[in-house]
Amino acid sequence: MDGVLLNSMPVWENLGELYLRRLGIEAEKDLGTRLYTMSLEESAKYLIGQYRLDKTPEQVIAEVNLEVKDFYKNRVPLKEGARQYLSELKERGVPMVIATTGDRKNAEAALKRLKVFQFFQGIFTCSEIGSGKNEPDIYYTAALQMDTEPSQTWVFEDAFHAIRTAKQAGFRTVGVYDKANDRDLARIWNTADIYLPEFKNFELFWKRASRE
Repeated sequence: MDGVLLNSMPVWENLGELYLRRLGIEAEKDLGTRLYTMSLEESAKYLIGQYRLDKTPEQVIAEVNLEVKDFYKNRVPLKEGARQYLSELKERGVPMVIATTGDRKNAEAALKRLKVFQFFQGIFTCSEIGSGKNEPDIYYTAALQMDTEPSQTWVFEDAFHAIRTAKQAGFRTVGVYDKANDRDLARIWNTADIYLPEFKNFELFWKRASRE
């Protein structure tokens, strides 16, 4: 969802630093990079251990979510062209689910406000599954919901580590451009089965995906 359907990555890149600053703690220089591949629960446990926070993971997650709740509920935009892709896939009878490292309530609030919630059969979060996207569990769970095999299932992702995980697990992969992942652009291009620099020309994508 984040960085694929929603232009939401700017709020996540500095979230850990902003959260620690509110607690009066100076964050390490590369904190955003360290947290980027983690689920919310993994990030919370890292912050607690690294900065000796006298909090539970549940408390940290709740406090972090306060930082982003308003953004998702009222401001985060849909990526240009994403609605057309969702509509076209829906028309062709392709089942779709959300697999996100984010919070369920934030995801539902954004998708409902943007009027795309109805395209999906369900939402799965890494926190609920119990592992981040360095592990394939969330993708396997999503495929079970749709009753499809990995080889029949396309995973749309913007981050290299997620694309790599899905592909190694036997899924077909679509790399979606997001500025937050410019540093990994070459690896994304070379790993994904299909690369989308933007959501345009659905018919061309559909023909290529059908061949794959």
